[in-house]
Amino acid sequence: MSAASGDPAEDARGPAQWHRVLTLLADISLFIGTRAVWTQAATHQPALAGVISVCYASVLVTGVLALTVRRTRSLARLDLVVLVTAITLALCAWALNHAGGDEAALTTQAARELVHGHAVYGRPWPWLFHQPGVALTQTADGGYDFTYGYPPLAPLLTVPFLWLGHGGAPATAAATCALAVGAVVLWRLLPVPWRSAATMCCLGFGFLPMYARQGYPAIIGMALLMPVVVRWSRLGARGRLGAAGIARAACLGAACAAQQLPWFVAPFLLAGIHAVRRGELGGRGAWRVLLRITGIAALTWALVNAYFVVTAPGPWLRGIFLPLTQGAVLHGQGLVGVSLYFTRGSDRLDWYSHASVLLAAGLLALFVLFVRRLGPAATVLPWCAFYVATRSQDGYYLMMTPLWLAAAVTVPLTEFTRAWQPRPRPFTGPRRRPALAAAAVLLLAPASASAILAVSGRPPLRMEVTAARPSSGRSLTSLTVRVTNTGDTALTPHYMLTAGQGLGRYWPRTHGPATLRPHETATVRLRPPTGTFTLPTATQPRLRLRAFTAAPQTLSTQVLPTLKPTH
Repeated sequence: MSAASGDPAEDARGPAQWHRVLTLLADISLFIGTRAVWTQAATHQPALAGVISVCYASVLVTGVLALTVRRTRSLARLDLVVLVTAITLALCAWALNHAGGDEAALTTQAARELVHGHAVYGRPWPWLFHQPGVALTQTADGGYDFTYGYPPLAPLLTVPFLWLGHGGAPATAAATCALAVGAVVLWRLLPVPWRSAATMCCLGFGFLPMYARQGYPAIIGMALLMPVVVRWSRLGARGRLGAAGIARAACLGAACAAQQLPWFVAPFLLAGIHAVRRGELGGRGAWRVLLRITGIAALTWALVNAYFVVTAPGPWLRGIFLPLTQGAVLHGQGLVGVSLYFTRGSDRLDWYSHASVLLAAGLLALFVLFVRRLGPAATVLPWCAFYVATRSQDGYYLMMTPLWLAAAVTVPLTEFTRAWQPRPRPFTGPRRRPALAAAAVLLLAPASASAILAVSGRPPLRMEVTAARPSSGRSLTSLTVRVTNTGDTALTPHYMLTAGQGLGRYWPRTHGPATLRPHETATVRLRPPTGTFTLPTATQPRLRLRAFTAAPQTLSTQVLPTLKPTH
């Protein structure tokens, strides 16, 4: 029994020093980004600036009390004060910055279409991407993805917020509320001394509130996974689920109906539950528990998707798998950076996708084989596969970090002492350790080989800028490029000029062939998508001329450090 629940002896001993430090760290994390929000509020909404100033006072007073209170129960109450302060700051930030990005715009539009009885999937909404702050997703075939490509729960939860008006505000409100509720749920489910860690991870540092204000459906999926992940190794203990277990299984299905990221962690959780229950109940009992959990999750997922399956099964199926099939261009902070920034491209970009799939499968097999050691890492391992994917954005890791915390606190390694591990005959003899090590290497070898193939590819196109037509000053109206296809496959390149790490719009081709035959050299003229392009100054990032092709997926890059307008 914890002191917060009324243990006089423990309360008399006072809080542990690490509990004080954890509360203080959560308190400190609320400072990050708050000044910028206060500055914005003081200019436009002084009343909100006053609320934020009160939050500053709360942070300061809580910091003093966290180091001086004598009773554990008092420190637990301070943890609650930190949580309330964090939620207040998150809501203030949303009130000032709620327009959202492309995710919010698409989710809100999907909710509006749903209310009016229109199709949600398979319908392009290009006008949404003319709004400020709404980014484009470029595809390797020279186009952009203007359609909604997530499961339908996020638009369904956005419908009640449509009264907030136009733009992405309804979706950002739904995601911010989901984050706040998820933080409260995790705070409540964690042991008392660890609760401030939930506040810090969910609402501190400004990371997750920022993604919520962008309207990411993954935030809703993450919040639904909170009760699933806390003590997940005990789900179905003694062969019984109970009301709480049924609710947790339903949350797993709902999370998978909100966004695709929960799809990747669900197999690890289910495999771990099977291993622990099999060690406790035997094979038949473990399978019964696993089938019940999977069945409840699948039923919940099916109920959320039922309307869309009945009304438009084809577009719905293509829509929920769209992020996996859309052929988006390279982007992110993972291994793709080698081809984007350290080399001049690759003619084997498809192998990044192959490496990601193979690594996910290899890690799942490794998890099953060594579950007694890897069990607590079930919420971290799945995201390793995204490091080698074509879209390896750090948001895929950041948005799921509260799940890492939930597992670290409530699922210790001792939970897996008796977990079942498959051990075929070669793994049970006197040389079992070398055999297991060899198996681990073999499981990860295909992904490693695929990644090496991807990064070691060569750019199939050789490009040289021969003319840059100026309009005025440092602006261009066209670019003439000599392009050579050095490979043995006909290619249809699509060009863009980029500065720094970001990608922009494709430059339309106004002259020259669309497709280059093997070993063909041609001259193409490109026009900026907005009519003119302003060249960076000498102190700004270098320009890169990039050419993407879709079949096969390739990237060729030419660095243009001294591009100047020429007549």
